[in-house]
Amino acid sequence: MEIAAAVVAVVGTVLGAGVVGVQQYYAVRSQRRQALRDRALTALSELSTALADHRRAMWVRENLRLSGAAPADVAAAREASHRTRSAVTAPQIALTVLLPQLRLDVNAAVRAAYDMRGAASTEALATRRESAISAADSLAASAAHLLSRP
Repeated sequence: MEIAAAVVAVVGTVLGAGVVGVQQYYAVRSQRRQALRDRALTALSELSTALADHRRAMWVRENLRLSGAAPADVAAAREASHRTRSAVTAPQIALTVLLPQLRLDVNAAVRAAYDMRGAASTEALATRRESAISAADSLAASAAHLLSRP
């Protein structure tokens, strides 16, 4: 009887250790997934903000150019748009690395904002701005869909 009790105790200990190991594995995996999700949400938020800032700067810049504003005003607006464009790069890269499935959406949103440059008229500028907003909204929707999956 003592041998049977010892065998049961050993088997119970081994099985218990196995269950604990599996639980720890899934807990760590869940923590990693949550950390990735948090970093991706931060990158998405930063990119969305940077794109909105850049669209606004490009609107001001191109509107000044199209309206024939003073060269100094256009130059100041150009400098501001260069700063906002630079602010797009880091979150663009971060989001693309963290969620490569969104690469096409990220690049489309960024490209649409950049394409506001050189519009031939105020109407064309407004159309390009709307396209840039739509591309950013599409990126946000794709990211929400991807990040909402378990």
